[in-house]
Amino acid sequence: RVNLRVRFGESVSEALTPLGVKNAGCDHANRDSVINVGFLSANETNESGFRFIYVELLDDDMTVTLKAVQAILIYRDLDYRGSFECSDPEINRIWQTAVYTAHLNMQEYLWDGVKRDRLVWIGDMQTEVMTILSVFGAQDVVTRSMDLVRDETPIGTWMNGISSYSIWWLLLQHDWYMYTGDRDYLGEQRGYMTELLRLLCTYVGEDGSEQLPESRFIDWPNNANEEAKHAGLQSMLVLGLGRGAELMRVLGDDELAQRCDDVSARLMKHVPPCGGSKQAASLMVCAGLGDAKQINRELLSVGGAHGYSTFLGYYTLRAVALAGDYDGALNSMKQYWGGMLDMGATTFWERWNSLLPDGHLSGTGMNSLNHYAYGSVCEALVSRIAGLMPESPGWDMARIQPHPGAALHRLDMAFESPRGRFEIGWRVGRDAAFTVSGCVPQGGRARGILPGGTAYQDISGDFRFRCAPLPALVHPFGSDTPLADI
Repeated sequence: RVNLRVRFGESVSEALTPLGVKNAGCDHANRDSVINVGFLSANETNESGFRFIYVELLDDDMTVTLKAVQAILIYRDLDYRGSFECSDPEINRIWQTAVYTAHLNMQEYLWDGVKRDRLVWIGDMQTEVMTILSVFGAQDVVTRSMDLVRDETPIGTWMNGISSYSIWWLLLQHDWYMYTGDRDYLGEQRGYMTELLRLLCTYVGEDGSEQLPESRFIDWPNNANEEAKHAGLQSMLVLGLGRGAELMRVLGDDELAQRCDDVSARLMKHVPPCGGSKQAASLMVCAGLGDAKQINRELLSVGGAHGYSTFLGYYTLRAVALAGDYDGALNSMKQYWGGMLDMGATTFWERWNSLLPDGHLSGTGMNSLNHYAYGSVCEALVSRIAGLMPESPGWDMARIQPHPGAALHRLDMAFESPRGRFEIGWRVGRDAAFTVSGCVPQGGRARGILPGGTAYQDISGDFRFRCAPLPALVHPFGSDTPLADI
C-alpha cells in the first residue's frame, strides 16, 4: 500500500500550495489530505469544489500506477426554464455564468460556495434567490435553506449572528411570496415573522435612527466605515419593516402592519450620510431615503464599477437603474462581472480580484472562484433591462417596462411564472423606433409602459407594440455589427 497526497485547487497555484502557506486551508471542505491506497483499488476522496488536482506519492522507493483519475460532478438535474439573450455577447456570457454559478451552489442547501463557505448565509442568499426564480422557478432548496436558518435562530438572536441578516430573511420571504404566490408557505412563517417584526420595531430611536445591535454589518468593504454601516442599516430597516407590513396585511394582522408602517415612517425622517460608500448609498436609494438621480450623478456613476462589492453589487445596479441610467448599469456590469470573465472565470468569484493578472490567487483568507452572491446580476437584467416584474403575488398582474438605452438594440427573454410562460422580445431600429412583442400567459395579465411613456393596460396573450423613434435610442451600426442585427 502507498500514501498519496491529494490537493484540490480552483487555480493551479492553489493546487500546488501546501496547507498554511498564503492562507491555504481546509475551511468547509478538505482540499489537502493524505489517502492510503492499495493494489488494484478504487478510492474516493471527499467532496470539494475544484478545477485542478495535485497528486503526489509520499512513500520513498515506491511506485504507483494510476489507471484513471475521474472527477464527479454533483448537481441538481434542473431545466433552465428562463432564458435571456441580447445584442451584446458579453452581457450574454455574464448571464450564462451567473446562472451556472447559482446552479452549482444548489446542493442539499443553497451554499455560498462549492469549495469555501458551504453554509447558508441568509443575507448573501437573498439576491441569488432572485436568479433561481428567474431561471429555475420555485425550488425546494430555497425554502429548505430559509427554514434551516429560521429554525437555528431563536427570536432574540440574529440569523448567522448578524442583525441585518434577519432583515434579509424578511426580504426573502417577501420576494418568495411575490414570485410564487404561495400563501400556505407564508402562513407557516407567521409566528416567527410576527415576533421578529415586533423586535425590530424596538430598535428605532425617537429621532428615527436605527439602533440595531451587534453584529452590525452590511458588507466586508464597509465593515470599518461606521457612517456607511449606519446608513445601510437605516435603509435595510426601512425596507424590512415596509415589506413586513405588506406580508402582515396578507396574513390578516393589520395592527402589526400599521405599527411597522408607523415605525418605518419615523425611520424615513432620519437621513444619515452614506460615508462615501456606493453600497450604503444604493441601499438608501432603494429604501427611498435619497434622490436616485442626484446620488447616481455624485457617487454611483463616478468611476463606473469601482467601489462595487459582493452581493450588494445588485443593489448598486438597481439604484443606478432607478436613476434612469440603464446604460451606466450595463457598462458597470461589463466592467465588474465582465472583468472576471476577461480573467478566465468560469463561475463568478467571491471578490472581483480573487485572481491576480499573473494567474495566482490574491492574498486573502476569504477567497474562492465560485461564490453565488455575484449571480444576482440575472435579476437585474430581467427586471431592470428587459423590464419584467410582478405587480401582484404569483404574477396575476405583471409589469412590462423595457429599458433599452443606447447600449442594446435587441433583447429576447422568457420567464416561467406560476401562471405560465412570459415571453418578451424587443428591437431598436436604425431610426431609433422601438418595437416590443411577446406573450402574457393565459390567466395572467400585464400592463406595459414603453420607453416613450405610452402605457397599455390589461395585456393578455400575444402582443406587439411600437413607439415612434426616440433620439436616446439611436444605436450606430458598425463593421462589427452581426448581420442578424442589421
